[in-house]
Amino acid sequence: MLLRIYIILKFWGVFFLDLSNLTITEIKELFKGPREDWQEHLRALADDPRAGARDIHRRLKRAEAAVDTENKRLAKMFLYEEDLWAAGCHLVAGVDEAGRGPLAGPVVAAAVILPRQACLPHLNDSKKLTVAKREGLAVLIKKIALFWATGMSTVDEIFQQNIHRASLTAMRRAVLDLPGEPSHVLVDGFKIPGLDFPQTPLVGGDGLCASIAAASILAKVTRDHFMDTYDQQYPEYGFKQHKGYATPGHLQALKRFGPCPVHRAGFQPVREMIEIV
Repeated sequence: MLLRIYIILKFWGVFFLDLSNLTITEIKELFKGPREDWQEHLRALADDPRAGARDIHRRLKRAEAAVDTENKRLAKMFLYEEDLWAAGCHLVAGVDEAGRGPLAGPVVAAAVILPRQACLPHLNDSKKLTVAKREGLAVLIKKIALFWATGMSTVDEIFQQNIHRASLTAMRRAVLDLPGEPSHVLVDGFKIPGLDFPQTPLVGGDGLCASIAAASILAKVTRDHFMDTYDQQYPEYGFKQHKGYATPGHLQALKRFGPCPVHRAGFQPVREMIEIV
């Protein structure tokens, strides 16, 4: 009841902030509202003598500091795009790949052109995110991106070209498949051969640059979905769990069943098993 009266008085603008008559539970309810209201609530909490109220104040201040730190990190990730936008490059594509190291499956790349002021909470190198965060961000990236595309190199192409060249091939395919032509390409690692667009390679770009991080997420999620499909075709290898990487379980399955058609013939220990046969 007291909380309802507080909200009504706040709506009419005829109250002064005094939280001392609210229970700790009611105070917690206040902070479920818009974050822009927090400051006035926090100031009132700071003067509350109750231990429970002071504990809420400390936890909320820590939460605020964490949000501010995250916002600064995200803003820093757009610095490369900001410089290019300022120079007149309006469509900046970030490019990355996933799947260089596994013993099985394709290498998959993605290219993403983000709009200015894109809001992508928790955007980061795909390897630093949980599966749930990656999946959620992949949906959001596809929704807000100006353009996005994926490309891949097959297991056969990896064998014929080697993994480095096959990764560059997958990235080139992703860029060329974009519905809109980029004015500049930011790529993780190495320049992509066979592109006429200006490029900037960034070592560790998936953790430094927003567009590349977005591409790393789409590439990883797309490749994981491929491996989930292979798991249905070859359930004995456990691809759904390890996505083709050389885990103990995967190596045991390889020893027991030998390689399947989606294993990379040029990678050890797959190559050794094929040579023995």
